[in-house]
Amino acid sequence: MKQTAKITFCGIITALSVVFMLLSYFPYLTYAVPAVTGLLMMIIVIEINTRWAFAAYAAASVLVFIFAEPESKLMYICLFGYYPILKALIERLHKPAAEWLLKLLVFNAAVLLVYFVIAKLFGISLDDFNTFGRYGVYAFLAAGNAVFVLYDIAVSRMAMFYMNTLHMRIARIFKGK
Repeated sequence: MKQTAKITFCGIITALSVVFMLLSYFPYLTYAVPAVTGLLMMIIVIEINTRWAFAAYAAASVLVFIFAEPESKLMYICLFGYYPILKALIERLHKPAAEWLLKLLVFNAAVLLVYFVIAKLFGISLDDFNTFGRYGVYAFLAAGNAVFVLYDIAVSRMAMFYMNTLHMRIARIFKGK
């Protein structure tokens, strides 16, 4: 793929990411939109490479930071935007136990970062979670880890779906055939 085609392709994916993130203003889409939008970076990983995907993620993150809904933008910037790219790098280890450990560490670090940023911005304290009992925070974190494992599996399946259905079409477009 030529340099101009790579730039154009990344620009299109970046623009789509920002447009998708605007959907986060709709109620109940706060977490779903960043998770789905992050999948767009997977396309760049497949079609070009991880370096270009990180560049597109950085550009999208700047625009998302300006335009998207606050909680969704944090979820995109701190986890879902870069996770499909990082997943591709982590899975090059070919050691499932180490891969899952790294993935779960990244997820938990991102969740804690988002929590602390939200707590500072909106003045929420850990005591506010006591409504759910003494172990409410841990229950939420455990449930989040379970959902994250499902998300990781879904990202893998979406990559396979993309490879089987759209990859050849995209490749033909950039080869001019």
